[in-house]
Amino acid sequence: MSAPIKISPSILSADFSKLGEEIISLEKAGADYIHIDVMDGHFVPNITIGPEVIKRLRPVTKLTFDVHLMIAPVDPFIKDFAEAGADIITFHPEATEDISKTIKLIRSHGKKVGVSLKPLSPISLIENYLNEIDLILIMSVNPGFGGQKFMPEVLDKMKSLREIVEQKKLKVDIEIDGGINFDNSKKAKDFGANILVSGSTVFKENGGNLQKNIQLLRTN
Repeated sequence: MSAPIKISPSILSADFSKLGEEIISLEKAGADYIHIDVMDGHFVPNITIGPEVIKRLRPVTKLTFDVHLMIAPVDPFIKDFAEAGADIITFHPEATEDISKTIKLIRSHGKKVGVSLKPLSPISLIENYLNEIDLILIMSVNPGFGGQKFMPEVLDKMKSLREIVEQKKLKVDIEIDGGINFDNSKKAKDFGANILVSGSTVFKENGGNLQKNIQLLRTN
């Protein structure tokens, strides 16, 4: 695969009492993006952080803030997250009544657009919008909690998307999130991912050696 592999550590697994320091450490360790999971307790069964936290974290790093909005309805919150410092804003097609309108709204704030598919969400939900977006996020767990086990059944869907993207010569990144570790990272890349999101593996493996864990995920 031609696209370079990027690692987007999920701060859901970081120490929330020192998030700024954790992000600085991730940048020093070679992370490409910072993945920020936003959950509303409604679209998914958990609540995490909002725009104010992202705004406070923004000055500590120049790394891309890869913000995954698991909130519905999503449109009323896009402006706040854009202004807080998100670089990529990813939403779920089920969280909006008009996918094209949501894409245009994110674009109007000068941000890159991502669309996420849950494990059971079909490609058909987003196929007509692939030429309008920058990133597809494939969920390899059911969204809502960190630390879940990888669901290999999503790999074929990701492979199909990669084939569509390459066939149409689109510049669309394919990101995978959910249970990514040293055992399945190679398979994820082989099936079409060029951005890997990982939380527990980055922060907890090898005694919390961030640099080693990021490098292993990238090169495994």
